[in-house]
Order: sequence, then structure tokens, then C-alpha cells
Amino acid sequence: MKITINGQHFELADNANVAQGLTQFAAKEPFAVALNGQFIPRSQCDTTLLNEGDSIELLSPIQGG
Repeated sequence: MKITINGQHFELADNANVAQGLTQFAAKEPFAVALNGQFIPRSQCDTTLLNEGDSIELLSPIQGG
């Protein structure tokens, strides 16, 4: 199936979950995960299945003052 992670297109096996998508992307901590605009707790990444055309956004914290 085809998904998008931070604007990049990826091909994953059918029945892949969010955690597998993050592994394919080689995501580096720390980050928050949004699937199709909805926050996904890290504890649910292993059990949240992806569908064709899904979009994952990884949001990294920004420090400032």
C-alpha cells in the first residue's frame, strides 16, 4: 500500500501499522505522531493499522524563548 510520511511517499506491506511506517521512515526521537491529522499516542502505534493513502506527520518539539 502507498502512504505518505512528512510529504514523502512510501510503499508498505498490506496490514502495516504506524510503528512499521515509522521504522520505514527511520524516524528519530523525539517526535509526536499524527495520522490523517489525528494525534496517535505512541502506545497505540503498534496497534493502529494503516490504510492505502494514509498520511503520517511527525512533529518535533521546537525550543525557543
